[in-house]
Amino acid sequence: MPNAAASRLILQPYTEEAVKEAAQSALAEAGGKVTLAFLFASADYGDQLEDFLELVQLHGHVPHLVGCSGAGLIGVDREVEQTSGFSLLFLNLPATRLRTAIITESDVEQAETPEEWHRITGVPPEEVDTWIALADPFGFPVEPWLTGWNNAYPGIPTIGGLASSHLGEAANEGLFVFHNREAIPGGSALLIGFKGGVSVAPLLSQGCRPIGEPLTVTGSDGNLLLALGGKPAYSALAEAFESLNEEEKRRAQGNLFAGLASSEYVDEFKRGDFLIRTILGADAGSGAIAMGAYPRVGQTLQWQLRDRQSADIDLRQRLEALKTGLKNRPGQPFASLVFSCNGRGRGLFGFPNHDAHALAQAVGPIPSAGLFCNGEIAPIGSRSFIHGYTVSMALFT
Repeated sequence: MPNAAASRLILQPYTEEAVKEAAQSALAEAGGKVTLAFLFASADYGDQLEDFLELVQLHGHVPHLVGCSGAGLIGVDREVEQTSGFSLLFLNLPATRLRTAIITESDVEQAETPEEWHRITGVPPEEVDTWIALADPFGFPVEPWLTGWNNAYPGIPTIGGLASSHLGEAANEGLFVFHNREAIPGGSALLIGFKGGVSVAPLLSQGCRPIGEPLTVTGSDGNLLLALGGKPAYSALAEAFESLNEEEKRRAQGNLFAGLASSEYVDEFKRGDFLIRTILGADAGSGAIAMGAYPRVGQTLQWQLRDRQSADIDLRQRLEALKTGLKNRPGQPFASLVFSCNGRGRGLFGFPNHDAHALAQAVGPIPSAGLFCNGEIAPIGSRSFIHGYTVSMALFT
């Protein structure tokens, strides 16, 4: 039996009838059997979370149910922000083996070797092809975890996002991540491993384009960038800004970022070769720039401009490159997951549905589910990172 999928985007407050109908109709569309379901819901569904999850499992015949809360929801060719509802993806993967693991802050602190990670998860690297990650953004140390995780599962992509909420003024109000019918502890992450039967192709669009020239970090102290190419970092940033035309300078206000080379073994750096990190502050007097990262002396850095035009072009180029690569594979995409940053959507593009529409245009209206996240996880090269202002996608082929 071939792989199959079905998705539903339900935009209304919780009712038993709507949940039952969505689960039953998706089950029928997926071929009457489900291996795994992804479920993303608005935070107000947390008030009935146990009943909600039980209904999906019961009426969808779902043996493995995973998901989290989202400040916005994504479906086939559609994105809706700050609303009530849920986005559901059923996957029927008859030849795929699944492994799940819940990891905590304590695990990250204690796991100092790859072997310790294999013991914690119970999953050696030869038993997983791809990880999907869903995590609580508050209390779980994502960057330290990924540093050790990349070493424990070398070359194995991890794709996913951090839960978010649209409730209240407190950023963490209403957040939840769940496995089957229970929310996992706060400050934890849920990992779902796939082995065999399906290929999961990662896509990452960071929405930036390089400006100025790539320069070598010649001075740093913690997260302070002190010097680039032998000159004060602030001067290097000012030079890159002055290289822009007047319209670009206008768009650059508040939209300049630092790009750290993901690999130094590149003949010519281009869009996508950099890990994008925020500029937290700059001091013209000392020439220092504070970054949301820890630059290393000898590392290559290039300033980046983020705006709607750059974000649109970058995503479409990434999708086109993915399509080209998939032409050489035996199967085509039949389902997708989308993890888009809260900073994208209508706020960045000025209109809704941008990322979902670009995906549907590239690969067709395949079943899809996703959410707007507090951070996105995806690989650059052979290592996975936490990102911001990006969209991360997983395409099942």
